[in-house]
Amino acid sequence: MIKILIADDHPIVRRGLKEIVSEEPDMTVGGEAQNSREAVALMRKQKWDVLILDITMPDGDGLEVLKQVKRECPKLPVLVLSVHSEDQYAVRILRSGGAGYMTKESAPEELVKAIRKVVAGGKYISPLLAEKLAFDLESGDKLTHEALSNREFQVMLMIATGKKLKQVAEELFLSVETVSTYRARILKKMRMKTNAELTHYAIKNKLID
Repeated sequence: MIKILIADDHPIVRRGLKEIVSEEPDMTVGGEAQNSREAVALMRKQKWDVLILDITMPDGDGLEVLKQVKRECPKLPVLVLSVHSEDQYAVRILRSGGAGYMTKESAPEELVKAIRKVVAGGKYISPLLAEKLAFDLESGDKLTHEALSNREFQVMLMIATGKKLKQVAEELFLSVETVSTYRARILKKMRMKTNAELTHYAIKNKLID
């Protein structure tokens, strides 16, 4: 029996995932977490075959949860299920130790397929992302934002969508001063001077809509 831990702050999403899994005779959802703290606590409490993790959590960053899971339970496969497009986070998730990345628009049968693949020790990415990765590898180009840390990348996306520093600070549970420091570091690494330049870059590279 494949024992699954789900970490997502939306009850409807968790219920939907449970319904999909319930149709598989060899899968069961053994635990649910609605925030980062609960996800880590449950991860430590029991043995799991796979963690399905949302990247956007109300009390923290899903990427930080992923890193903590990989430190404490390196063999536990983490399948990230997110509303964010693959262009935004997929490669970063895989580099951080994630076993796979899916958007919440994916078909139910694709989720089951992904779970089976990562539990068996494989990596799951969509055919579209596989094609993009192959193209990037062939071209040898490295985009500027790839030099950013996970937190810097997250802050960059939020600023690029027009959010004020105070808003970013509140959503990430950081001080405005800390976010301001991140912004300065981001602009320096990306050789830019304004938020407008960040927005233009993010749109051009399909990091935001």
